[in-house]
Amino acid sequence: MVNTYLQPKSTSKTLTKKQQKFLDSLIETDGNPKEAAKLAGYSTGSHYQVVKALKNEIIDLATDVLANSAPEAAFKLVDIMKTDRPRPQISNKLQAAQTILDRVGVTKKERLEVNHNNTGGVFILPAKNIIDVESSSASASPSELLQDELEPITDWESEGGS
Repeated sequence: MVNTYLQPKSTSKTLTKKQQKFLDSLIETDGNPKEAAKLAGYSTGSHYQVVKALKNEIIDLATDVLANSAPEAAFKLVDIMKTDRPRPQISNKLQAAQTILDRVGVTKKERLEVNHNNTGGVFILPAKNIIDVESSSASASPSELLQDELEPITDWESEGGS
């Protein structure tokens, strides 16, 4: 069986015949790497190294498998929507179809609506007054010093500032 999922891509890595046979066998075995390695002629227990060496190609293969399954998933969603009769495990099938479509990029669009009502202008504070606490402390109490600081603000508020 020829691997129709993984189309030849221009990569710098050239696969050996054994590696290509492993990828083809991965399709035949429904994704079982141990069986695929055995069919490709690798020694028993070496499928871990093969998977590690072909990690990117296996990811590409899985992406292609999902992309090829997307139309079936879309029709399954429509079929579930239109059916009037009960179906066993319909929620599992629905979730699987939605997951396939999500992973291949067919997802609902999220929209963000921003409403901004500008009711005011720029808020400008009065200039800072530097207080020399040591020279003022002999003649005024701390509450009087604070009151002196607040007078420009209260004057500004009484003139219509908010």
